[in-house]
Amino acid sequence: GVVCLLRSLLLDVVPSIRQTSALALGRLADYDVELAEAVVKAGILPQLIYSLPEENRYYKKTAAFVLRAIAKHSPQLAQAVIQCGALEMLVICLEDFDPGVKEGASWAFGYIARHNPELSQAVVDAGAVPLLVLCIQEPEIALKRIAASTLSDISKHSPELAQTVVDAGAIAHLAQMILNPDAKLKRQVLSALSQIAKHSVDLAELVVEAEIFPVVLTCLKDSDEYVKKNGATLIREIAKHTPELSQLIVNSGGVAAVIDCIGSCRGTVRLPGIMALGYVAAHSENLSMAVIVSKGIPPLCVCLMEEHEDHIKAAAAWALGQIGRHTAEHARHVAVANVLPTLLDIFVDTRSSEDLKMKATLKNILQKCTYLPALEPLLHEAPPSIMKHIIGQFSKVLPHDSKARRLFVTTGGLKKVQEIKAEPGSLLQEYINTIKNCYPEEIVR
Repeated sequence: GVVCLLRSLLLDVVPSIRQTSALALGRLADYDVELAEAVVKAGILPQLIYSLPEENRYYKKTAAFVLRAIAKHSPQLAQAVIQCGALEMLVICLEDFDPGVKEGASWAFGYIARHNPELSQAVVDAGAVPLLVLCIQEPEIALKRIAASTLSDISKHSPELAQTVVDAGAIAHLAQMILNPDAKLKRQVLSALSQIAKHSVDLAELVVEAEIFPVVLTCLKDSDEYVKKNGATLIREIAKHTPELSQLIVNSGGVAAVIDCIGSCRGTVRLPGIMALGYVAAHSENLSMAVIVSKGIPPLCVCLMEEHEDHIKAAAAWALGQIGRHTAEHARHVAVANVLPTLLDIFVDTRSSEDLKMKATLKNILQKCTYLPALEPLLHEAPPSIMKHIIGQFSKVLPHDSKARRLFVTTGGLKKVQEIKAEPGSLLQEYINTIKNCYPEEIVR
């Protein structure tokens, strides 16, 4: 029955008792979802909020903590916080002169907004965004961090919500803080800019126009892993939209910086950088060649071999596919790195996830690869779905290349091709016949 006892203490005449009982409720609610629900069911929230404007800064801070502790658990509990009129009171707290009160209110808004677009919209409608943009301009680092984090939570759900953050003038202030020495602040600033840039070309261009390049590239060398990761995420979210934005990243030295970043870290920190390279390479032959020239293929191969998580391997396989899919020259660069056997091993491995198998199918590269020395080892272990593409490439190259024809016999390739069981009249059978027709009858025998 503690919750009811604390509820009555919220009305005590002694301010420190009111504040301490609110703190106790906050800590209970923070602990788990059942306790948070108990606090809501006891009808405490209206009581907590009712007298807020007259209370001192300590009580306001504590009240904001209670609201945050309840709202964090689920969208339903966040909705309960809104229904009791908390948003209006939190806006009053955001306007308070005390940085600690502002911080508490920013934090509560963030926990409400992060759940879904509707709750985020409610925070916007309450008028919180312009005040949060003022908060990131305050001198206190802790307040800057929380306000940037909350702007990130508001922006992430939809282009419209991100646009409200942009319209409040957030981008320029966030961009100025990329070079702040505080690592935790940098994390939040990069996250907020990523959540704005990800939605559309227009929003990404607005972020770029704030002159974040080449400044943001310094974050990829940061000693803090999360700063690295969030910096690479921001580059990924910009690169994915258009060839022009990717070209801008290349021109500012972004590709080389991302490649260095992938080489200097391990695990999930690598993931956004890997995907950024894939997006850049996917746009055009020239951009893909820029990744190749910057020596982007070897670190991606390393990721395939070193990483244990399937989703990171899948991203590396996908990125290699995007690099190799444009022309025979692009495919040759990937093949020469001796990555095809590794991709094949992943593809035939029963422990690989479906997503990883799909990304490692090799088709993107095989459809363009005419570099036969890299393809030949695959003849001996490739499953039928891949074999068709490999033999298709041999049937294209062998009729026009006498040196390749000789090698194909001496390395046992011709023998292997004739052992393959193909449906009569199928495409695979046609390819095999084309290869056999390159040779005199006695060599085929």
